[in-house]
Amino acid sequence: MAGIYIHIPFCRQACHYCNFHFSTSLRYKNELVAALLKEIELQQEYLNGEVVETIYFGGGTPSLCSKDEIGSILRKIHSSFTVSAGAEITLEANPDDITRGKLNDWNETGVNRLSIGIQSFFDEDLQWMNRAHNSQQAMDSVQLAKDHFDNITIDLIYGTPALTNEKWKQNIRKAIAFNIPHLSCYSLTVEPKTPLDKLIRQHKSEDINPDKQSEQFMLLMQWLGDAGYEHYEISNFAKPGFRSRHNSSYWQGKRYFGFGPSAHSFDGNARWWNIANNNSYIVSITEGIIPFEKEELTTTQKLNEYIMISLRTAEGLNLSKVDKVARLELQAASKKYIENGLMKIEDDFLKLTDEGKLLADGIAAGLFANQ
Repeated sequence: MAGIYIHIPFCRQACHYCNFHFSTSLRYKNELVAALLKEIELQQEYLNGEVVETIYFGGGTPSLCSKDEIGSILRKIHSSFTVSAGAEITLEANPDDITRGKLNDWNETGVNRLSIGIQSFFDEDLQWMNRAHNSQQAMDSVQLAKDHFDNITIDLIYGTPALTNEKWKQNIRKAIAFNIPHLSCYSLTVEPKTPLDKLIRQHKSEDINPDKQSEQFMLLMQWLGDAGYEHYEISNFAKPGFRSRHNSSYWQGKRYFGFGPSAHSFDGNARWWNIANNNSYIVSITEGIIPFEKEELTTTQKLNEYIMISLRTAEGLNLSKVDKVARLELQAASKKYIENGLMKIEDDFLKLTDEGKLLADGIAAGLFANQ
């Protein structure tokens, strides 16, 4: 089963921490959508009849698109590929874009899952992040969305300089009180060349505190576990039956196909990505040429990728899925992490403990096969 990702590269304003590809100018939105439709058409033979189980509108801010634009993209996908009748169709939305009219529009286009970029329910945090919405809009958007969607996820960010443990607890309590079925909670990362990176280097903003982030992550796992959420991936928590099917396909190593500037694709043997420039993308697609770069993966790279993504999940790394040599190497390399209480082995699966989840990337790197 395959997944399709649509990258909508437009935002009202730039969040200080974001390093995704986007533009704050909507001047060429019509041309971009037309290019997206043509790219889908150009690639319609790629999946060779494989059924599409998930469609995800990400960005950027897909909620800036009109009903007609979202509808036209979905119609093109349905006419170009075989889409499951029960496909999960997710749209990312910012709170300031959410109105009853837009929610009705999204329902009518076939969107059945909404991802809301809340980040925080506190104005001072939202202002520090340079988000376009305020705390009241955050709460109103969730309440409105619940009247139209059963399947809702919200994003929250922890580890920001002004976020105390008490404020973090209040953010989580509000999410639980709203009975949100899925939460994606991310530790703030200072990405190079972002406005936040510049502000910190100029001493205009306090740097992040890794110890504080670790503490807030441990508290998060405790609070959401007590509230009945399943911690099914490092940054993701879901009530039973509400895991993100699209994102789960990434962690399970399934095929996915990305459309739009900077969108990534993966088929199990290679990954490729479109050019991260709106104008160049539009010009190239108009000429019938898909502007992308591609990397063929070696056997070792595939193994290391499996190690990285599987350890992020609740199920863990299935030792029976790797060959005998890799199995022996993984068992030997994981021994020190097991002895230190960072990993455990259950029914032939290597899993991270809660303490190990704090060091997930480092542990994965420690288990990598040599190139």
